[in-house]
Amino acid sequence: MSTPSQPDPRVDQAAITDASLLAAHEKLLGKQPDEKAHYRLLPLNLLFLFSGLIFFGGTYLGRYAGHFSPQVYNENAPAPKPGEAGPAAPAADPLVLGKTIYATVCATCHQPTGLGLPPAFPPLAGSEWVSGSEDRLIRIVLHGLVGPVKVKGVDYMGAMPPAGPGSGFNLNAEKVAAVLTYVRKEYGNGAAPVSIAKVNEVKSATGNHAPWTAAELEKVP
Repeated sequence: MSTPSQPDPRVDQAAITDASLLAAHEKLLGKQPDEKAHYRLLPLNLLFLFSGLIFFGGTYLGRYAGHFSPQVYNENAPAPKPGEAGPAAPAADPLVLGKTIYATVCATCHQPTGLGLPPAFPPLAGSEWVSGSEDRLIRIVLHGLVGPVKVKGVDYMGAMPPAGPGSGFNLNAEKVAAVLTYVRKEYGNGAAPVSIAKVNEVKSATGNHAPWTAAELEKVP
C-alpha cells in the first residue's frame, strides 16, 4: 500500500495572494506603487519648458523677422539712420503684375489667348473697347458690365462682374492699372498703358457705381 504524498513544506500556499504577487513584481521592476494616483513632476516640467521655448521662439520671430523681407538682412543695403524709414520695396513691373492678375481673374472667361468665348464673352485681342477710351475700360473693370455689347461687329451677351475695391476680386488701383496695361499691350492691341493715377481719378468720379451697360459707356469720352 502506497504512502500518501506529503505537501512540500517549501511552498506555503496560504501565504501566496494577489497583493503579495503584485508587490513582489513592483519590487523586482524597481517601481513604487502609485497609491495616490499622482502624476510625476518631470513630464509636467518638460511640458512647461517646451511651451516656454515655443512662445519665446514665436515672439522672437514676430519681432525680428522683418516679415521675412530680404531687405531687412541685406548686408549690402545701407542701414537707415535713426528716425529714417528703411529702403522702399522696388515697384512691381506692371506687365508682370498684370499678366499674373489676368491669369487668375480674367483668363477663365476671356481665355489665355484673349480670344474670348463666343457668344458669351468677347475677345480682348483686337478689341476696340480695349484699345479705345481708358475711362470706359477702367469703369468696366471697376464696376462690371451687364447686357449685350458689340465687339468687332459681333454681339456678346455675357456679364462681367466687378473686380475693383470692395468686389469679390478686390483689386486695388495698382492692380487694375496693371491688368489693363497688360491687355492693352498684349494680343496685338499696342495701346498706351493705364496709370494708377487715372484709375484713382475714375474711381473718385464714379464711386460705387452699379455695373455699366454698353449704352452708358458709349456716352463716356
